Amino acid sequence: MSKTPPALHGIRILSLALNLPGPAALMRCRRMGATCTKIEPPAGDPMGLYNRPAYEELHEGVKVLVADLKSPDGQAALHQELARTDVLLTSFRPSALVKLGLGWPELRARYPSLSQVAIVGAPGDRAEEPGHDLTYLADNGLIPGLELPATLYADMAGSLMAAEAVLQAALRHHERYGASGEAHPAGMYLEVALSDAAGYLALPRRWGLTQPTGSVGGAHAGYRVYPCQDGRVAVAALEPHFAAALCAAAGVAASDVKAMFAPATHQAIAAFLAGRTRAELDALAVERDIPLHTMPT
Repeated sequence: MSKTPPALHGIRILSLALNLPGPAALMRCRRMGATCTKIEPPAGDPMGLYNRPAYEELHEGVKVLVADLKSPDGQAALHQELARTDVLLTSFRPSALVKLGLGWPELRARYPSLSQVAIVGAPGDRAEEPGHDLTYLADNGLIPGLELPATLYADMAGSLMAAEAVLQAALRHHERYGASGEAHPAGMYLEVALSDAAGYLALPRRWGLTQPTGSVGGAHAGYRVYPCQDGRVAVAALEPHFAAALCAAAGVAASDVKAMFAPATHQAIAAFLAGRTRAELDALAVERDIPLHTMPT
């Protein structure tokens, strides 16, 4: 049987995007079979300074070139690459792209078959506003306390949306160059806003699911993080059969789903888990088929 080629096999991507969302999108695209090239400024990508191991993983298999795009030589190197590129990936503000001669009207006129995926902070008229992962999460109600988020949610979600946009552009490319080899539709411009990515991640909270009164926000006794004897345990016994198995193990009489929201049920399960070690709870999870994961303190 013939093996199906990766989704982006044969697609050539040129990235000018720095920091995290662009390189993460490029990493994703490379893993889907794209041929990936990146142009960095002489000072390099800031990620290489923040965290070199992360930079190395993000750029594995990527051809990295160095050029000052504000110089004639850098512009020449850029356009030499653009002439053989299917999708351009950027993460500059629109005004910065215009200054570099890379506004979409100019690109479309010079390279009709080129598509561009532009990662911006916020969509449309807000694309010039300064912002970062933390501010986009805050704007969407995803920073409930003073602690920083465990990961860069908007950046990573935005990178997935950017890779999705590259797939859309690749589909247009394949439609354009079918079996006949004739050119059809022109390239396309796709904007990916990190604030939109944060907004998408925030939907469960807006729906109330992850609010303190929501089923997966702490109100359901089977879906919480509890202390145990030597650490913590994340319990995800949300479905009725999982909740019943948890209650049976804890000796809790919970007759229906409503009982899982009762303070007495919370207290009983908390007391049961607090008296068990991580090893005991790991064994219990296997024995009773309960979705839980133990963690150190």
